[in-house]
Amino acid sequence: MTQLKRALLDSELDELNQSILSMGSMVDAAIGHAIEALLSVDIAKAQAVIAGDAEINRLRFHIEERAYVILATQQPMARDLRTVITAMHMAIELERIGDHAAGIARIVTRLEGMPLPSLLLEAQAELQREQAEELPDEFTDDNADEPGGDGPPPEGDAPPKRLKLTRLPKMAKRARSMLNRAIAAYLERDADKAMSIVKRDRKINRQYRKFFTEAMAELSRESVVEIPTYLLWIAHNLERIGDRTTNMAERTVFMVTAQYTEVMEEYE
Repeated sequence: MTQLKRALLDSELDELNQSILSMGSMVDAAIGHAIEALLSVDIAKAQAVIAGDAEINRLRFHIEERAYVILATQQPMARDLRTVITAMHMAIELERIGDHAAGIARIVTRLEGMPLPSLLLEAQAELQREQAEELPDEFTDDNADEPGGDGPPPEGDAPPKRLKLTRLPKMAKRARSMLNRAIAAYLERDADKAMSIVKRDRKINRQYRKFFTEAMAELSRESVVEIPTYLLWIAHNLERIGDRTTNMAERTVFMVTAQYTEVMEEYE
């Protein structure tokens, strides 16, 4: 490859990277705004997230189009080829994460007029209490405040735990941290950073399982099932965002090492 062709390819790869970075920022903001809309039942903000999903979709198709042009005109090889292919997969996963954020926002629009105030007030108060003393995400332990961890529930007549709405913003914060870390790993070509994302996904999965258990208990004792059901759907969307981010990490490992890796196997 001549020096001129190398410079042109590098320029086009840089453009792809910038587009991935922009798309990642848009998706990250969509997740944050969707959760903010939930905690305040802000229908206008939820509708803005839904409307913004079209721009995320547009950027995904732009990235794919640019990648196909590079493949057709530059005929990249080896690591350059893996970079282009990875960029396409990153765009696809980001677009789907954007769909999950829009899905959360659509659920929020269904909550309008429902009796949520007590749950919301409890969640807001707990989040405010924890803000000052909260540790960075990588140092937190989901089991620290709850005996039993992931094991079976204690035997006896202990009442089932109430649904903790605070789990949702915590899951969202962790998912956004994973997302930003996955994009950084891609841009920095850092396979080790990509692999570390899987540990965080396991934490989101634990939080989802706990929320699922609480939601099932809530459904068994409430005559109105819509609210626990909607909140469970939101938790499921957040859990899927973690899975999508793990897919992005796997693609980054492939880009750097040329090896297809099911990174979850490293920690199971």
